Amino acid sequence: MDAISRNMADEAYEAMSKAKRQRDSGNIKGAVATLEAYLEKDPHNTKPRLLLAEILVYGSDSRSYGMMQLDIILDLEPDNHDARKALVTVLKDKRKNVEECDRHYRYLVEHCPRDAELMNSYAIFCKLQLVDFDRAEEFYLRAIALEPRNSGCRMNYAYLLAGDMDRSEDAKEQLETILSYDPSDAKAQKALAQLMERRFNPDGTPKKKRRFFRRR
Repeated sequence: MDAISRNMADEAYEAMSKAKRQRDSGNIKGAVATLEAYLEKDPHNTKPRLLLAEILVYGSDSRSYGMMQLDIILDLEPDNHDARKALVTVLKDKRKNVEECDRHYRYLVEHCPRDAELMNSYAIFCKLQLVDFDRAEEFYLRAIALEPRNSGCRMNYAYLLAGDMDRSEDAKEQLETILSYDPSDAKAQKALAQLMERRFNPDGTPKKKRRFFRRR
């Protein structure tokens, strides 16, 4: 790294540190101004631009301007996974963004195959936005394979199994696995108790499913 590059790196670090302090103290406008001033001198530096995007998206009412910063980063660095992850976080809850968000997710799960939280996030997206329960299961299982003790992933998978796929015994197994790792997990205890009450007989056998017939 030459002297000019070192100087720019130092300035970027100083600008980001100052902006974080301003953000943490509640001075969002000041943080944005600090980063914008630096980016005028070094527009291709994606690290301060990503911080600017995060502050705009999560700390201000300028979400669209923040998303524009993410788009700029991806134009400069199409393989910037942090920017793409931030983008799907913004896009995933809006029905109008489903196709675009799914495209970004597919790119990410291909290029970040060891990220359990990403797999879990995409599984939730598949369930809620795509209503594709089979694909949701696939990515919950990928997340669990990466982090077997991740109770959040297993809990989400159990909800899918019991609530959407009518597989109560499989859901019970997931909840019991969580409790085998952490017997004091109150959320898993409550979910298992509710599941046993609603779907199982006192002896532990599954309740028979009700069948309804139309009158002829």
